[in-house]
Amino acid sequence: MNKSKPLGFLLSLFLPLSMIAQYPTRFETSNGTQTPTYAEGIAWYQRIAADFKEIDIQTKGLTDSGFPLHLVLYSKNRKFDLAKLKAQGKAIFFINNGIHPGEPDGVDASMLLLRDMALHLDRFPMLDSVVVALIPFYNIGGTLNRSSTSRVSQNGPEEHGFRGNARNYDLNRDFIKADTRNALSFEAIFQELDPDVFIDTHVSNGADYQYTMTFCYAQEEKLGGVLGAFHKETFLPYLYDHMKKTGFEATPYVNAFGQTPDKGFSQFPDWPRYSTGYAALFHTMGMMTETHMLKPYPQRVKATYALLEGVLQFLGKHRARLLAVRQATKEAVKTQAEFPLTWKLNGEKFSEVEFKGYEPEYPLSQVSGQKRLYYNRDKPLNKIVPFYDHYDVDLKTTKPSAYIIPQGWHNVIERLKVSGVQMRQLQQDSTLELEVYIIDAFQSAKNPYEGHHQNTSVDLHTERHQINLRKGDFFIPLNQWRNRFIVEVLEPQGVDSYFRWNFFDTVLQEKGGYSSYVFEDLAAELLQKDPALKRKLEEKKQGDKAFAENAGAQLDFVYRNSIYWEKEYMRYPVYRVVANSK
Repeated sequence: MNKSKPLGFLLSLFLPLSMIAQYPTRFETSNGTQTPTYAEGIAWYQRIAADFKEIDIQTKGLTDSGFPLHLVLYSKNRKFDLAKLKAQGKAIFFINNGIHPGEPDGVDASMLLLRDMALHLDRFPMLDSVVVALIPFYNIGGTLNRSSTSRVSQNGPEEHGFRGNARNYDLNRDFIKADTRNALSFEAIFQELDPDVFIDTHVSNGADYQYTMTFCYAQEEKLGGVLGAFHKETFLPYLYDHMKKTGFEATPYVNAFGQTPDKGFSQFPDWPRYSTGYAALFHTMGMMTETHMLKPYPQRVKATYALLEGVLQFLGKHRARLLAVRQATKEAVKTQAEFPLTWKLNGEKFSEVEFKGYEPEYPLSQVSGQKRLYYNRDKPLNKIVPFYDHYDVDLKTTKPSAYIIPQGWHNVIERLKVSGVQMRQLQQDSTLELEVYIIDAFQSAKNPYEGHHQNTSVDLHTERHQINLRKGDFFIPLNQWRNRFIVEVLEPQGVDSYFRWNFFDTVLQEKGGYSSYVFEDLAAELLQKDPALKRKLEEKKQGDKAFAENAGAQLDFVYRNSIYWEKEYMRYPVYRVVANSK
């Protein structure tokens, strides 16, 4: 770790000593070497909220740790009714900290920023029209699991939390499946805020380079339309320019695993499981800030602070346009007919970016005696490299007019409701002809990933079935501004659909069956009464020698083509209401 700067030098980065003395943070009193514990941080927020009527700290839903999430709001007019604030044209800037508690830069930067807003209001004229919302510690369980060893080679702070939460989930993989209480509570907060800009603070490892800050954000194509264009042409250029002016020139997140970044790198695919991917489904411009773990901790905190302040300045200048663009996007999606389900990186289309890194070298390892990668900081390099930032739609679907979900799938219904999906329950039993998916094939992952064995390579076909529905089943119309979220989680081929995350695995296993010696007589009777079935059996025998020699297979063939066959097996239990459904 670099030798600490004198305390006076560090504190001067933010506020005069006289003001800091009123609300000191552990980051400052430790010369930038430490970050607060959970208890210390919450107590600090409670104290400053008690002293400033513009600040409100609210207790929200539970987390897996047993502690609730806290939401801190800064509203200059001292009003905290979010619906009324949004109706007044306020922009909502939402900051999430400590999702990976070994990466606490945002924890400290947010405390410093909030104190600046409270004590130096004249520096923040945009707060007349911007409300700041922040979660001090999202992964509370990981924050409590504190040590100095879980971030190998990271340059500070001295102690920090652990990546996994109280149940060892990576919360930045949980925004769709919501296995944790943390995610369910977060999603309720997110929907209440409906933020215009969302920042999730992180620290990156990987390649070595000259930058302290990198940006990980949604692809233009995924935000889509006027919002995607606004994000690429206005938001990102503003922040890159701002960071350069503050002395923290930034670059896109260096997603160069498997090769050195001097050869180029691709944009990170922010699937909906990630924070920014979840935000994009609701037309929120999201970004993960990724400071570099090898840079000194005070430098990383200051860079994070600069980015957060830059977002505020951006909102001060472009708030009205952003609100209009988001509203237009919400209106457009209500009538959008086709929706992407999966994407693939375009390996031929790229932008060119200036990359400031270090020369990669390959000396012999003192551990293995083999060549190892080493970035030589005595040999900085500046070069133009390809940045592959275009994703093409790989698979898309036409939306139905509505989905119907039987009430028994309460775990799915719960998650849809938390994410703000509008639905109504059927008022009486009924039978409708609906479009259904039949799952023809899929692959389940051999190894677990975040508590699941994901279903991928899903092949299916559609049929129309008469479905018996019960009073209380859920009807979900596709005329909502949350349509994109609804389609991506309920279409089984979606990259982060509920089907992929195993919510419907019980339909992939047969529950019924027959006793062969009893069914033999019934099968003979079925063949006698159904010449078409008998002809189908004979054709199968003639075309398949192994089948013709297998009595059990032939009996099973009759069963699977009879009225006794289990119709629920491999039938996806989310039904599509389409034209001519009756």
